[in-house]
Amino acid sequence: MKCSLILATLGRDIELIYFLNSLQNQTYRDFELIVIDQNRDGKIDSVIASCKTRFPVNHIKVDFKGNSRARDYGIRFAQGDIIAFPDDDCVYEKDVLKKVVEEFRDKPNIAILSAGSYDFSETRFSIGVNSKWPRYFSQFYMMGVEFTHFFNLKRMDRSEFYLDHEFGIGGKYPGAEGFELLYRLLRAGNKAFYDPDIKIYHADKDNYKVGTDRMLLYSAGVGAYIRKFTNEYDLSMLYYIARKMFVAPVMKMMVAAVLMNRKRFVYSYNNLIGVWRGFCAYGRYGHG
Repeated sequence: MKCSLILATLGRDIELIYFLNSLQNQTYRDFELIVIDQNRDGKIDSVIASCKTRFPVNHIKVDFKGNSRARDYGIRFAQGDIIAFPDDDCVYEKDVLKKVVEEFRDKPNIAILSAGSYDFSETRFSIGVNSKWPRYFSQFYMMGVEFTHFFNLKRMDRSEFYLDHEFGIGGKYPGAEGFELLYRLLRAGNKAFYDPDIKIYHADKDNYKVGTDRMLLYSAGVGAYIRKFTNEYDLSMLYYIARKMFVAPVMKMMVAAVLMNRKRFVYSYNNLIGVWRGFCAYGRYGHG
């Protein structure tokens, strides 16, 4: 199985070098890297050029910005059976692609595989939804995060495989683009599996480290995608409305209040406000 890695990048070079080095060290070699370059200054030209002798690279420069739009644009150039969307500041452990291919071969029923996200540690998780134990998962409890998901296109309806440009950095709702895609594919009946033994490293920028403004923006994406599917009369969204917009954030604030943890309380409060803002904003314009 060939893996196509679609990487949208803007403004980063040092972090990108670390990722490219991790690709050079992959034990599985049947892969290609598709770089959707949104830089206007040739910032990474020499970096990408130096990689082309080490593994296949398709360097595509675009004149637009937007993470989802760039990733979606990159899909048309992919030649592999398996597609992933690595971040330009993540790092793959050397056997990531080998384990991904083995999982798809061992589990012919799955179309989606999620790796674990680690904070440059063997045991400490980073952003996204992670667990110590492997498990199948569904639309009601989605695992991973967008840069840890791998999609086997031969096992799904390709017409469903696209990113909504309104979500993600550079879009109207700067967050939840990965979960919007994942939910849509799971809702269509595609099977998914999470394996924490497949390790992708990414600095932990979640919790109290993202700042109030970014927290509000990211969580607005969650509210917006909930409203998007609610507008489609998807009854599963009743579960998410209850969980994401009432029960979970309120419970977290109550626990933070009992523990007198002000930072945790403020984080949970801003998350709640952001989700509701996104939900109401998407509904105000109907289609987003």
